[in-house]
Amino acid sequence: MSELFRDVASIDYPIIDCDSHVNEPPNLWQERVPARLRERAPRVERSEKGDMWIFDGGKGKWPVGLTAVAGLSYFDYKPMGITYETMRPGSFDTKARLADMDADGIYAQVLYPSVTLKGAKIYSDDRELQTICVRAYNEWLLEFCSGSGGRLIGQAILPTTGIEDAIAELEFAIQRGHRGAVISSMPSGGFEPKPEDDRFWALAEEAGFPIAIHIGSFVRGDLARRGGSWSSLAFVGMAALTKAGGQTLPVVCDILFSGIFQRFPRLKIVLVESNIGWIPTLLEQSDDMFMRYRWYTGAVNEQKEMPSAIFFRNFWATFMVDTVGMDLRHRMNVDHIMWSTDYPHSGSDWPNSRLTIERVFRDVPKAEVKKMLHTNCKQLYRLDQIPDRLAGR
Repeated sequence: MSELFRDVASIDYPIIDCDSHVNEPPNLWQERVPARLRERAPRVERSEKGDMWIFDGGKGKWPVGLTAVAGLSYFDYKPMGITYETMRPGSFDTKARLADMDADGIYAQVLYPSVTLKGAKIYSDDRELQTICVRAYNEWLLEFCSGSGGRLIGQAILPTTGIEDAIAELEFAIQRGHRGAVISSMPSGGFEPKPEDDRFWALAEEAGFPIAIHIGSFVRGDLARRGGSWSSLAFVGMAALTKAGGQTLPVVCDILFSGIFQRFPRLKIVLVESNIGWIPTLLEQSDDMFMRYRWYTGAVNEQKEMPSAIFFRNFWATFMVDTVGMDLRHRMNVDHIMWSTDYPHSGSDWPNSRLTIERVFRDVPKAEVKKMLHTNCKQLYRLDQIPDRLAGR
């Protein structure tokens, strides 16, 4: 039996955080979009409620708050009222970010957005404006990561304006050095899988390029409207549902039973920030329903493999605090689950992530802990620049 994990002092390898965030700088889009679109491009306005992001000339607004609370006490969390002057500069400055990672004992981070967390549709429904804003973010993120010595791993965002735009941006992301991309709709722009999506999946499969689904972005129907006000018990309930996989379950079922993986068996899908404790239940029920209903529904003619076998092969998932997931880890693919910090969002325990690691992984075999803190993420994103051992260990 493998030696059991008890403390972070025994970790002799670089810890890779597979889901953290940037807070996009206030001038990102104002400096990068054409002058004729600048008035409608995302910008920050100062108000009595702190900094506020303004989209498409005021059609949408989003406060700076829970995406920038790293280092604050729980007593100081607030959904608005934070400014770019008061948040940690590691949100948007590369040098400061690396210093914060060092303080937290984190060697590398996979990066997702904050402003665009709801998906590219937040910019505008206008195709030209949305695609230009998407490209501006993806170019900025490459620059943000470029000075990190390979420690910051960017995930491109993709537009929701149709299959041609999604493919064009995916090609850009692959060619320019992003290590993955996050989608907030099916490639064709809606929530239902369509035959024209196959060109997108084929490109991602051929490139070995992971496609991520992050909580908060790929959401439809009633789930997109629930939660009540920021300061309500209902909001806490919605947050609990989200972190327990509630937003992600419908998307997973749609994709898992779409037939995509019969055509693209090497496609890689990453489920981000929805934790993992719910996965074994979904797989058990998926297999049971498939075996019971495949004949009368005709599903047996569309899919030969068990749903759980597809999930084990084609899906990866990230988690933060999920001790239930640790108890059930052998009822999923231990080679496909990865730990994360959520820095600088409200799920983060910065600068004390090492205490969280000790809590979550205590008494798990050390060999499995290394997979979840290092090896799985390194292999998924092909991070050959990251060493297998820490210097001097």
